[in-house]
Amino acid sequence: MPFKTMMVHVAASDGNAALLALTAALAAQQDARVIGIAACEPVQIGYVDGDFTGALAVAEQQIVDDTLTAAGVEFRACAALQPYVLEWRAIATLEPIAHVVATAARCADLVITGLSTGALDTSRRADTGELVIHAGRPVLVIPPRAVSAAFETVLVAWNDTPECRRATSDALPFLARADRVILAGVGSDLDAARAQITDVVAWLHRHGIDADIIVTHAPSGNAQALARIAEDHVVDLIVAGAYGHNRLAEWAFGGVTRALLLEGNHCALLAH
Repeated sequence: MPFKTMMVHVAASDGNAALLALTAALAAQQDARVIGIAACEPVQIGYVDGDFTGALAVAEQQIVDDTLTAAGVEFRACAALQPYVLEWRAIATLEPIAHVVATAARCADLVITGLSTGALDTSRRADTGELVIHAGRPVLVIPPRAVSAAFETVLVAWNDTPECRRATSDALPFLARADRVILAGVGSDLDAARAQITDVVAWLHRHGIDADIIVTHAPSGNAQALARIAEDHVVDLIVAGAYGHNRLAEWAFGGVTRALLLEGNHCALLAH
């Protein structure tokens, strides 16, 4: 089933042009409608002798309003996206941005976002790990550099977890359009990995999707092995399950998803 409604999270700061261009290409590809969303938390701009004055409160609110207005202008400036726009949402909040976007995700089939971690300004951006954990929808994470939306070669980083099964199912609209789908299993028990992947390949075949199998040892670690496979086969999209080790945005696919995203240049479809 294709994605009919996409939600793109526009960081309430500059630098969303590549993200919006890719969203427009995906909307055209899937014949989808797009909801744009930006959220912004107030940033304390100053105190005088410990007092928070009404003037400061007004100034902070004005900064939030101006920031959200600028995000809306950037969203509307992407001409290729406009034929697919359903609506624009600008939200001033005291909650974490990731939670605001995750709550709104109930009206979309897919959430699209740039890569962001807690190390960056979370008053303007959604922490990616927190968003994946809370969205209840697949999240397509776009790296900072411009990328293609063609997704001709897709790598499923297989791990037999509910999260990975869900991510693979969520990715069906992309897998069905891909020229090549690769299911990769890395680790020490290669026989078990191959048996699992063979089951998944048969399931995909019943959806009309053919897939190649790559099973390999990972003496240097799963992340490095998968990154090497992704580079060797010129992968456009990585599909993986993501889960939280705690509620502080510690998220991983056996430690792999975080490493692949932070160190790589690939788009990634993640599900929790």
